[in-house]
Amino acid sequence: MAGALDGVRVLDLSRVLAGPYAAMTLGDLGADVIKVEQPGEGDETRQLGPPFTGGESAYYLAANRNKRGITLNLKHPSGRDILLDLVRRSDVLIENFKRGTLERMDLDGATLQAANPRLIHASISGFGPFGPYADYPGYDFVIQGMAGIMSITGEAQGEPMKVGVAIVDITAGLFAVSGILAALVSRATTGRGQRVDVSLLESALSWLANVGSNFLVSGQPPKRYGNAHPNIVPYQVFQAQDRPLALAVVNQRQFRRFCELAGAPELAADPRYGSASGRLTNRETLVPAVAALIVQRTAAEWLAMLNDNGIPAGPINTVPQAFEDPQVTALGVVHHLSHPTAGSVPVVGSPLRLSGTPVELRAHPPLLGEQTDAVLAELLGFDRPTVTALREAGAI
Repeated sequence: MAGALDGVRVLDLSRVLAGPYAAMTLGDLGADVIKVEQPGEGDETRQLGPPFTGGESAYYLAANRNKRGITLNLKHPSGRDILLDLVRRSDVLIENFKRGTLERMDLDGATLQAANPRLIHASISGFGPFGPYADYPGYDFVIQGMAGIMSITGEAQGEPMKVGVAIVDITAGLFAVSGILAALVSRATTGRGQRVDVSLLESALSWLANVGSNFLVSGQPPKRYGNAHPNIVPYQVFQAQDRPLALAVVNQRQFRRFCELAGAPELAADPRYGSASGRLTNRETLVPAVAALIVQRTAAEWLAMLNDNGIPAGPINTVPQAFEDPQVTALGVVHHLSHPTAGSVPVVGSPLRLSGTPVELRAHPPLLGEQTDAVLAELLGFDRPTVTALREAGAI
């Protein structure tokens, strides 16, 4: 069955995570994604291990399925010419080069647009296309610090803490996907492509969401609350009799019902806790009272009772426990792709479920340059002697 983006061709010149994740998402949706890497080196994540399987790093495998891999030396005149020929036959180009790199290779935005006026050129950078930091290298960890994320993450009395995954890279990749899809829709009307710029810094600031808005409205610097919430109480981790659990009581109905289930109607009747703002103001007395109730029963008892009564709560799982969860198993989240060197590689499937054009996991993350010969023959009509000569010249 054809995917939603069947017929869309994407050139993925990006490395590491944000760009490759964006390109993989487009590939999951049916686009023909061609991953372009430097001969002999390739994407840096190929070396980021252990763990490895079949000579490939788990990091690389996480963001590169549903792509065909080719190698091009863009510093070689023939390599540059081949890229421009591919641009003429493509719809989208994704790259995350530092500012000025494409210009030095005579592959600036104007050159790409001249080669294909319908091209959507998505550029992912650390700090955006202009400003005093535009030439700085941008990495997820650094951006988490600069965007204020680390200042609001971690225990209240602890040190600033990063999120456990490269969440800025992932969200920047998803913002890039949104921009690319919007540009494809616009092109259907105008007939022309455009440039889509996404920066890690702006992405991180945008998903500060209510925390950023709290500051902009109040002028008060946000605090670290550990596992608690700056606007909702009780909404945090509590220790049950045997293990911790996450409890999220958002509205008045949920709070009253929680108090009934916990055998503490006096909490619901207490005027201090009669509204969301009251519970927030009186956090210091309410949280210990809730904690004293939660610790009286096991986590399993609480979770069954709370979820059956419409109160959000869940276990604090380890990663292995998360993948073994019966709901995760029922959804079929983990897939296995046939791989030429690893035999089979497990991957986390796409969370997108489209009823008419379902996502398909069609291809394993490519070996370095695995489809170079096939792509050059199919799209550019190169015969074997031509490909051999290009390889000997160092262009591919």
